[in-house]
Amino acid sequence: MKADPLIPTSRFWAYPVQRVLLSVGFAILFFPSFLPPAAPAFAAEGHRPPNVVIILADDMGYSDPGCYGGEIRTPNLDRLAAHGLRFTQCYNSGRCWPSRASIMTGYYAQQVRRDTVPGIPKTGGQGLRPAWAPLLPEMLRSKDYRNYHSGKWHIDRQPLGCGFDHSYKMDDHDRFFAPKRHDLDGQPLPQPTVNEGFYVTDAIAEHAIAMLQEHHRDYAERPFFLYLCFTSPHFPLQAPEELIAEYRDTYKQGWNRIQQTRGQRLLELGLVGNRPPAMELQLGPPYFFPDAYEKLGPAEVSRPFPWEELTPQQQEFQAAKMAVHAAMVESMDQNIGRVLQQLDAMGVSEDTLILFASDNGASAEIMVRGDGHDPSAPPGSGKTFLCLGPGWSSASNTPFRRHKTWVHEGGISTPLIAHWPRGISAAGDVRHAPVHFIDILPTVLELAGIEPPREWGGMERPPMPGKSLVPLFAKEAPLNRDYLWWLHEGNRAIRVQDWKLVAARDEPWQLYNLREDRGESHNLVEELPEQAKRLRSLWEEVWDRI
Repeated sequence: MKADPLIPTSRFWAYPVQRVLLSVGFAILFFPSFLPPAAPAFAAEGHRPPNVVIILADDMGYSDPGCYGGEIRTPNLDRLAAHGLRFTQCYNSGRCWPSRASIMTGYYAQQVRRDTVPGIPKTGGQGLRPAWAPLLPEMLRSKDYRNYHSGKWHIDRQPLGCGFDHSYKMDDHDRFFAPKRHDLDGQPLPQPTVNEGFYVTDAIAEHAIAMLQEHHRDYAERPFFLYLCFTSPHFPLQAPEELIAEYRDTYKQGWNRIQQTRGQRLLELGLVGNRPPAMELQLGPPYFFPDAYEKLGPAEVSRPFPWEELTPQQQEFQAAKMAVHAAMVESMDQNIGRVLQQLDAMGVSEDTLILFASDNGASAEIMVRGDGHDPSAPPGSGKTFLCLGPGWSSASNTPFRRHKTWVHEGGISTPLIAHWPRGISAAGDVRHAPVHFIDILPTVLELAGIEPPREWGGMERPPMPGKSLVPLFAKEAPLNRDYLWWLHEGNRAIRVQDWKLVAARDEPWQLYNLREDRGESHNLVEELPEQAKRLRSLWEEVWDRI
């Protein structure tokens, strides 16, 4: 049948080991000819394939980590970068669920119905993958991998039905101190009380560590895959008070100065070649919730106005929000460090590939959900519901333009760190080749010695659009691909070599030469109309195939 297209030990519950045991398709010839990669030499020689850890941040900006120019303390990410690789042009899909679909299936989200496709019922965040589109752990089982998930999910179906042996799933995205919806191996867990000292970021790492400990005890002879998905620094901005206090004065200088300081540091690090574009004063959040401003009060602002034009009350409120954001990132880094310590304790760090990225750029959204917002409560506490907003989102996405949900560079660019001592000898190097989340699954399959399956569930699979990153582990080299393609909520883009055609929803196309202008400041569509026409035709051709 043809297809359609370190350990926070006792602050948490003791980890119970539980053993809880389409779609109509279309034959898509979606991409150019595909040749499965040859198995890597070490797999061919009979060596056990490497362990794999994929770590995702949630709504973290490109320049938030210290190793990507930020002032936030991220020593564990910095250490991974210093002994691994930093990719400067890695792309996500602009939003949580399409990005996670691309990582875990190796396809663009629209191909697997995890972003909106007109005429197909239940697409986007509610979409169901076709039978031919399994997740990565289902494929890894053929090489005897044990598979573990901890944190955010946001993929259709449940983890234990998609190849994972254990899963701690956080479904409450409105509370960091007392989540109401989270489960372990499909079994609901109770809501923590305020006095338990519970924090979601700690819990996600805690469960991941417990899974690794069980693996070392019972399955040490087998490789493992850990999918570690933090919910930080996604709104609501909530963090431990002691961490917030360390950043209380840092951001009183304002988002304009932070943007310029980060931009200069990125240039000095050799990660980018452009200075930050001017903040778009007319551009606010992607969605408008007027009641939010009533609840948050006059100190909230919906535009990235020049910092010196804000009132003292607004400056104090905005600086406090960014302090919480920074505390969330630092807490995530601390917990990554605890997971790294566990890998060291198991003696497997040398042969574990770690990939770290963010699911999209920082968010300009402003809303109040969950338990509401108490303006008298300390910012970042469980009684508050704060969002980053467009000013600080612009600074976090330095040196790029726009935010999460848009497919301009600020919305789709992510740090990508690759660390694997046995397989990456070029410690501290930088890779400038454009790569995308669709490349992660082919990379892992190659290292595991698995040829991408040509059919699944009795259905033929379309060729995967991604390319393995394994050649880049050895040296800088362009990946031979025809294009990269985006669509989310009417925001659309295509990149061919250094040329990018991009448009916001209901707006005309813009053309940029990213080699010279990754800040997307100089629209060349009128100067080079034929180039824009060719790229638009290609974008439409791809969309028609989907």
